[in-house]
Amino acid sequence: MMKLEPYLSLMSINIALKLTLLLLLCLNFVAVRLVLSADEYNRLDFPTDFIFGSGTSAYQWEGAVSEDGRTPSIWDTYAHAGFAHGDTGDIACDGYHKYKEDVKLMMETGLDAYTLSISWSRLIPNGRGPINPKGLQFYNNLINELISNRIQPHVTLHNFDLPQALEDEYGGWVSPKIIRDFTNYADVCFREFGDRVLYWNTVNEPNVFTIGGYDQGTTPPTRCSPPFCQKYNSSRGDSTTEPYLAVHHILLSHSSAVRLYRRKYKDKQHGFIGIAVYSSGLIPANDADEDQAATQRARDFFIGWILGPLVHGDYPISMKTNAGARIPTFSDRESAQLKGSCDFIGMIFYNNLNVTDNSVALKRNLRDYGTDMAAQLIFTQALFSNEEYPVTPWTLCEELNIMKTLYGNPPIFIYENGQRTQRNSSLQDVTRVEYLHGYIGAVLDSIRDDPKLKRYPKLSAEWYGNFLKGGKTSVVGAIELEKDPSSVSVGHLFQ
Repeated sequence: MMKLEPYLSLMSINIALKLTLLLLLCLNFVAVRLVLSADEYNRLDFPTDFIFGSGTSAYQWEGAVSEDGRTPSIWDTYAHAGFAHGDTGDIACDGYHKYKEDVKLMMETGLDAYTLSISWSRLIPNGRGPINPKGLQFYNNLINELISNRIQPHVTLHNFDLPQALEDEYGGWVSPKIIRDFTNYADVCFREFGDRVLYWNTVNEPNVFTIGGYDQGTTPPTRCSPPFCQKYNSSRGDSTTEPYLAVHHILLSHSSAVRLYRRKYKDKQHGFIGIAVYSSGLIPANDADEDQAATQRARDFFIGWILGPLVHGDYPISMKTNAGARIPTFSDRESAQLKGSCDFIGMIFYNNLNVTDNSVALKRNLRDYGTDMAAQLIFTQALFSNEEYPVTPWTLCEELNIMKTLYGNPPIFIYENGQRTQRNSSLQDVTRVEYLHGYIGAVLDSIRDDPKLKRYPKLSAEWYGNFLKGGKTSVVGAIELEKDPSSVSVGHLFQ
């Protein structure tokens, strides 16, 4: 059974305008923190250009990890070291062999779009150099199958699965060498698939990827240093600097790939490039000023860390202040290349976090990313568990509205939003239905509550229009009208 994570998205030529509408509509939710949703609705209740889709990632879907020239990624190494409770992606959903069946299921479900990720080590086994013809054929076949079934592909270039060869050679994302290799990899993808792919996501969840992989050591490539390793002891890494360094190189890799695309492919392919950020509903634990400030600081560290440079050309001030020399700086050229390098933002949203102040942590001499944040994030459910999320659609709308305000109302695709369930749970996943019903219904409520904003010309507009069209005008009637609106007709203004 294929695992599909549903997402909601708006897509049209005028995407920014459409998204503005969605974000403005979310204001209707913020005041009342309830699970709001239309009781009954169907697809036809939504605008015709509102896109519903689903998605998977390569390592969790493809399987066939040792077939047809694919080499290991850092996900393979992580899983085979036993860090994933004995689970691996060796078979996964066997999408490599059964993609036609899966696309048929997508078509029968009625999906408009599908997000897939490309396994870098399947397409370019050594991370650089020759293309694997079998890998190239597979992705061409998958993309063609989607398009032939009228499903629009959205493609992610990196989803936690850097080729292990590059990790072994120079440390992967902690080295500036990755910028050139990622750009060359992106170039191959743009050249080979860009005639059919319009939407590209360079890196999925760079914030969560680097926090887990380079600070806490809980995700690939499990780099961390004591006392910050949360789950596994690591003999390599530096939690005080490497999360910042890895994100820095991810951002520069992203902007380099975007620059290449706009210079070499944009005029011919007319595509769009973005980056997907993991976000959560960030809620102050109470109304204390300290917790309110901590929540803003957490948003800077969690979201602004990625979007700040892409929108404003630099990291948030709170990050630079608290991390000091441990966070890299951008040159003027790098800052200019970063600013405006996203055509859209991908949003990953599942759950909420309560935030309390932890400013006392800044007094410590040895600090990592989490300590620099000076805020405690309280998970209502463990991040890496099967415990179900509460259904709180208003928090998604609130975060969208905040993102709109802080980052210039960017086009947004909600690439992931859904309920997690127990492993090998029943096919009757009622709680997932309840979750989707709540979030999709909440968006529909927003659309239905939107005022139509009908235009009514004022008297001054009528006077001005009459004047511009050559008519004679008078102010006498306007004065009399102001004194007694019922005594004079508008016609007295125009002679």
